[in-house]
Amino acid sequence: MNQHPGVIGRKLGMTQIFGEDGTVTACTVVEAASIVIGKRTVEKDGYSALVLGIGERPEKRASKAELGAFKKAGVTPKQTVRELRCSPEFVASIEVGQPLKLDGLFEEGQHVDVQGITRGRGFTGVMRRYNFKGYRMTHGTHEYRRHGGSIGTNMTPGRTLPNLKMPGQYGNEHVTILNLPIARILDEEQILLIEGAVPGARSGMVTVRGAVKARPSAA
Repeated sequence: MNQHPGVIGRKLGMTQIFGEDGTVTACTVVEAASIVIGKRTVEKDGYSALVLGIGERPEKRASKAELGAFKKAGVTPKQTVRELRCSPEFVASIEVGQPLKLDGLFEEGQHVDVQGITRGRGFTGVMRRYNFKGYRMTHGTHEYRRHGGSIGTNMTPGRTLPNLKMPGQYGNEHVTILNLPIARILDEEQILLIEGAVPGARSGMVTVRGAVKARPSAA
């Protein structure tokens, strides 16, 4: 389980930054304005974690229990609330009701894991869902240009085997991209620039944490 420090944020889109040598790097812009709403400790809850919130929510759309938790933390109701497991030492060093400082969690060049929900594409065929080649378009082909082909067998075993790649729901699932380097940290604006693409559409929620499989630096 990933217990490295992290934040929750909102994907704003993509941009590019230019290096001193003229190289261009595509980056994803993540607004990571997370507020600490509560803590989970080993003594009280059996595990250690931080409860983070982001975005504003009208009070009428929160339950009384939620309003009590927000009031106890001294913050306004938040739209999205998530728990992030972390070490007891890190939990003890964070104060409830305060925003997480990005420059205290990450550093430029550090590798992180980013989790988000991919864009939903609905019910799709095998060519879009699994990149099937499809059949030829010429020489009298009828009706089978985008089909998946045969799915059955002969007498043995005489049935369709499970886990065959077939049409169905595509997208709208949790995906984690590992080992993405942080290109830039804008702590004043609470912005992270992460090299490469991360899952999800614009304004989608993402979780950014230290990489669990970080590559060792070349010595």
